[in-house]
Amino acid sequence: MEARFHHRVKNMKGLCFLHPCIVGAVTSSNRMETQQASPDSSSEECTVLEALPGKGTALICSQHKGKESALYCLACENSVCEDCVNGEHAEHPTDSLENIVDQQLAALQDRVDSAKNRLPQIREAVQSLRDILQQLNSQRSSIEEDIHSSFSELYKTLDTRKSVLLMELEVTYGLKQKALQAQLDTLLQEEAAINYNCSLTGEALDGENKAVILQTHKDVGERLSDLASQGLPLQPEENDQLDLMMEIEGLRKSIHNLGTIVTTNAVASQTEVSGEGLEQCVVGHPATVIITTKDKSGGLCKTGNAIISAEVCTPDGSVADGEIVDHKNGTYEFQYTVKKEGNFSLALRLYDQHIKGSPFQLKVTSSPDDSPTTTTTANAASTGSSDGGARKRSAKSPGSRSRQKGVRRGGSLFSTPKKRVNPIEDDLIFRIGTKGRNKGEFTNLQGVAACSEGKILIADSNNQCVQIFSNAGEFQSRFGVRGRSPGQLQRPTGVAVHPNGDIIIADYDNKWVSIFSSEGKYKAKLGSGRLMGPKGVSVDQNGHVIVVDNKACTVFIFHPSGKLVTKFGSRGNGDRQFAGPHFAAVNNNNEIIITDFHNHSVKVFKADGEFLLKFGSNGEGNGQFNAPTGVAVDVNGNIIVADWGNSRIQVFDGSGSFLSYINTAADPLYGPQGLALTSDGHVVVADSGNHCFKVYRYLQ
Repeated sequence: MEARFHHRVKNMKGLCFLHPCIVGAVTSSNRMETQQASPDSSSEECTVLEALPGKGTALICSQHKGKESALYCLACENSVCEDCVNGEHAEHPTDSLENIVDQQLAALQDRVDSAKNRLPQIREAVQSLRDILQQLNSQRSSIEEDIHSSFSELYKTLDTRKSVLLMELEVTYGLKQKALQAQLDTLLQEEAAINYNCSLTGEALDGENKAVILQTHKDVGERLSDLASQGLPLQPEENDQLDLMMEIEGLRKSIHNLGTIVTTNAVASQTEVSGEGLEQCVVGHPATVIITTKDKSGGLCKTGNAIISAEVCTPDGSVADGEIVDHKNGTYEFQYTVKKEGNFSLALRLYDQHIKGSPFQLKVTSSPDDSPTTTTTANAASTGSSDGGARKRSAKSPGSRSRQKGVRRGGSLFSTPKKRVNPIEDDLIFRIGTKGRNKGEFTNLQGVAACSEGKILIADSNNQCVQIFSNAGEFQSRFGVRGRSPGQLQRPTGVAVHPNGDIIIADYDNKWVSIFSSEGKYKAKLGSGRLMGPKGVSVDQNGHVIVVDNKACTVFIFHPSGKLVTKFGSRGNGDRQFAGPHFAAVNNNNEIIITDFHNHSVKVFKADGEFLLKFGSNGEGNGQFNAPTGVAVDVNGNIIVADWGNSRIQVFDGSGSFLSYINTAADPLYGPQGLALTSDGHVVVADSGNHCFKVYRYLQ
């Protein structure tokens, strides 16, 4: 009985094999063909193997009938028999088919074990989400009750006020009415008395009876005199004013703005912390860290009111004094003071979840001189560590003209902007974009690239696409489909253009780098299975693809075919270490320049990963950074750096000495990200917080 089986088991290289156990499990007198699509490709053909009649799981060669396929050609990736090895596969390396199958069985088992190892994490995440959902529902119910209760109280207050006003009206009316009515009654009585006495006197005068006249004069005359001379309240003793003063319009506005639902989209896993107080502080001196809240896509949150908790735990378990200040713009400042030396733990939580990197290890020293130096200033010569084999570079003399002209410009996200004079009057040429999903609109744009054909490419992260413009800012095209399959984009963060015209895109969430043609057609991917969170990409002079893995704190260098050339870097604050590296650039010497976000520095390496120099420290002064992001190099080797936290662009010479700023005061930046030099010599920067990109004149 002959049976043909189609079954594929993918190993790490995408090879397809058939395990003997599988062959023995499926037999049929009829030929059966079954295909199973790979998650990465639907075009691979299945390997066809046949079982020898009466030999159990032995396989026969599809080229030489009756010959057992006991070997495996490593070059052709297929099973072969001895005739194949002596013929067309004579020059190819081979191995035992049984060994290969065993290797794949072990690899499959490892993958099963790896997948199962994720289950506890998934269950923990599921439970955490259920807890948050339960708390969210509880909060909703509680707030709903508060709204009903608050408005019920308002209704009661309004009814009470209504009753008070009506009562006040009645009292006021009653007093006025009583006074006026009493005056009226008095006058009416006097009028009646005069009329009566005048009537009696008139009758006596008309009768001409002398006795009656004498008697009337005696009885009525004096009374008439009194009535005629009596003072009467002839003028009103009260008025008729009763008005209602109701500030209805103001009340309407107050009611319109009455109450608000306070929340943010901030998540702990994306929220970032910076500042010197993150790693060390001096006993008795206040230390500060800045917390920048971000949403699930890494976009800046621009409103306050997030629930943040912070504590510095001392070795004996006590908590140091500290205070959180809400800047109401999505950033928060935690200032604390520790009263004794030691190694402590700094825990920062957002909605009871540890912020990215928390808890941090904190060293408290007795004086600033005891603190270990981790970075060098931009205005001093940078020297590599002896163990890294770095060479020393000379900086410009302190009296050089370019350094004297550099002036700090205010405008940090965390400080009040102050107008400064910049001797280099670079100006904004134009800005393109607003927040949205249409052509020429962006949502959290990140990477920027420019090419010799006069094009500007923007990685539109939250819109899952790349948009292409001319150097003049004219929209040309865009491409990208949201998804997690090859050829789709989930969160593009970095973009570069290869000398052959291909467009290279770092996809942070898909954990790979995609390569598209200049027309936006998908060609290949690289780094899948190696990368954890690629942020920036660049291309060196050899055509190799440089990938900055933000999450792994490692720089990978690939051949465009996907083969790994080299990698370097790990998490930390050493010369060859990174803390959230962002973007990369390559100078004329084929040296790689990396922005080290959380270490507030820029580092330069040889193409093989040998450390050369670093420059920058945390701060707002000349040559200092508050989380550097985008980087580019001009034709003279000067390094242009986007200073994210300080919302500015700085220029350095090739040795890391500060030169100047690009003047962005006319239209201030808010959290600049990617940066590049256009083919006509201008600087283009992704103004992420303002959802646009800007092009500035760059004078060299």
